[in-house]
Amino acid sequence: MTEEQSKNERHKKAMEKQKAKVDARIEQADTERGVAILLTGNGKGKSSSAFGMVMRALGYGHKVGVVQFIKGAQLSGEELYVKNQCPQVFLYQMGTGFTWNTQDRSGDIREAENTWREAEKLLNDESVDLVILDELTYMIAYKYLDEARILTAIKNRPREQSVVVTGRGGGSALQELVDTVSEVKDIKHAFKAGIKARQGVDY
Repeated sequence: MTEEQSKNERHKKAMEKQKAKVDARIEQADTERGVAILLTGNGKGKSSSAFGMVMRALGYGHKVGVVQFIKGAQLSGEELYVKNQCPQVFLYQMGTGFTWNTQDRSGDIREAENTWREAEKLLNDESVDLVILDELTYMIAYKYLDEARILTAIKNRPREQSVVVTGRGGGSALQELVDTVSEVKDIKHAFKAGIKARQGVDY
């Protein structure tokens, strides 16, 4: 047997073992229900990932609702696309922009409560397959919304409904409640090097 044949044989055996492990995990996953996902961390891409799941769900003809906290003063490319090309997607935005721009705590709390009411409607609607709660974690961190109310709504949503929460932090209670937590880590960012945010990439 040549060295190349030996490498190929070792590779084949390794992949056979890997396939057996994957197949076993798939076999063990026998629960069918919607999932709750938290996309957190200080890195770029949390909201973009959530909007990627919007596109994925639409590919299967699923009903999708998106509620955005914090953002909304300046539309991103994803938001523009959903507004203009995906009229079947329910999109509600708090619309006040970033809190460091508004500098109005009372006004932000009032708008947060109005926005949360729209989120609760989605979380109570069995016909909605996927709910995106973009930047919701900040509402918990700033105490603009009652954490217990948020956790209860997510926990008691329809069994087949999936929900995705984005934003830095979120707290230990939210992390404990959801099924999947993914952290986006900031290792290097162009903005820190003085490079302007790029249309179609950063927003």
